[in-house]
Amino acid sequence: MTVHLGDTAPDFTAETTEGTIHFHEWLGDSWAILFSHPKDFTPVCTTELGAFAKRKAEFDKRNTKLIGLSVDSVESHNAWKADIEETQGAALNYPLIGDEDKQVATLYDMIHPAANDTLTVRSVFIIGPDKKVKLQITYPASTGRNIDEILRVLDSLQLVAAHEVATPVNWTPGQDVIIANSVSNEEAQTRFPKGFKELKPYLRLTPQP
Repeated sequence: MTVHLGDTAPDFTAETTEGTIHFHEWLGDSWAILFSHPKDFTPVCTTELGAFAKRKAEFDKRNTKLIGLSVDSVESHNAWKADIEETQGAALNYPLIGDEDKQVATLYDMIHPAANDTLTVRSVFIIGPDKKVKLQITYPASTGRNIDEILRVLDSLQLVAAHEVATPVNWTPGQDVIIANSVSNEEAQTRFPKGFKELKPYLRLTPQP
């Protein structure tokens, strides 16, 4: 199955390190980061899971839940926890899905046979409270993810969801944003009281709302 941006994120029931979850029910009215890692007890994955654990409070502030997955068992995940805490200085504080039957990996197209026909790639899905897929990124097994970038994109998505704006290249929170072309100049004067600068009719900058 292929999941595209704007699709409803496939629902599923799965066993995790925090018990059985029904995904859409577990999501509730939160945002979520669903990410896969290739295999337990591997070096890059160990650093990633520890990094997500260290930054969990920042995701909490953004009403965003973290949930990881690999095609290992829950028992394997639980055994791995001690290594993550010992080497990364942070205990696992979010659920990991045990996906031995590859149910969730198949739903989200996390296994890429040309890369590896048995292990999940490093997929990242950001899913909104409306259960729609807002972002997907795929990394190879050899490259660890950048948590700062995931937070940056999450901030952009949440800002865009609340205002008719877009974020320019290399944007970080607090910087100017772009007014959507669907908003006329007359509307912009009301909706963006801090004012805006028109570089081109299609490129108007305003301070972040």
